[in-house]
Amino acid sequence: MAQGFSQPGKAASAPRAHRVAVIVDTGTNPFEVGVATELFGLPRPELGLPGPLYEVTLCAPEPEVRMNHGFFTLTGVAGLETVDDADTLVVPGRPDNVVPRGADVLAAIRRAHARGARVVSFCTGTFALAEAGLLDGRPATTHWRWAGQFRRLHPQVLLEPDVLFTDDGDVLTASGSAAALDLGLHIWRRDHGAELANAVSRRLVFASHRDGGQRQFVERPLPEVPDASLGPLLEWALGRLDEPLTVSGLATRACVSPATLHRRFRAQLGTTPLAWLTGERVALACRLIERGEERLDVVAARSGLGSAANLRARLRRETGLSPSAYRRRFGAAPREGLPV
Repeated sequence: MAQGFSQPGKAASAPRAHRVAVIVDTGTNPFEVGVATELFGLPRPELGLPGPLYEVTLCAPEPEVRMNHGFFTLTGVAGLETVDDADTLVVPGRPDNVVPRGADVLAAIRRAHARGARVVSFCTGTFALAEAGLLDGRPATTHWRWAGQFRRLHPQVLLEPDVLFTDDGDVLTASGSAAALDLGLHIWRRDHGAELANAVSRRLVFASHRDGGQRQFVERPLPEVPDASLGPLLEWALGRLDEPLTVSGLATRACVSPATLHRRFRAQLGTTPLAWLTGERVALACRLIERGEERLDVVAARSGLGSAANLRARLRRETGLSPSAYRRRFGAAPREGLPV
């Protein structure tokens, strides 16, 4: 774990905030810079914490940066030396992927990685990480539109072109601009647990958990019936995760066949009904553990995972931690306003 991560609820005084540096190079896409500042730069008073968990600094080779298409120019931006004190470095994308990044930008990325900082790319920022040599022989993703170009330029990278994001420990990549939100919330979960990540996603009015393995290109066909939205079904299922829900039962509830339900999940969520159900159950189990429930059989029952053994296996697969290790890392007293 990079230095600077805090342990919510473990101390009365505010720990040092985790420092995030965002490289804003010429032509950078504004949306992805906004994602980084929204996720890691805004105060979160609703979390009831003694201080901010992250602090964000924008940095660039020059103090003035012209954004993509000249929409606007950022002024007063910090220099690239900011990268040398960052715990996490974020590299947003830009559209001119075949134009190499400046040598100073690539050197800053390499320095950050060499000293153990976590390095994150959004969308085509993956090109910069590959240019810097961070991705050789490692999994990564980028926007599907530029996957072929990326393969031609960086054949040594293990490109996964059809996922939302990848997490290879110290290097993480998001496939597109919206997927940057998914990756950012994944980082919140990894750093501070499911409950705080869920609270941030509620503030954003965004899906609390989309697994990185979901497809990045989600089809949006015209509905077969006037209301083919999965929204009502998902809301109904989330209130009954402790019940023995099945794919056929969900299909019956939606008044469609299991095959049609699979097609709708693939089209609207980029995943399968079973994978979605399992992911939501694991997320609920994490929040229960964070809330102080120590009886694994109770957590397994309330989350619908059935047995303590299945809970252990699923939690380790999703988080890399055993229930006891997860509790030690993220366990905290309940916070008002953060419902399970």
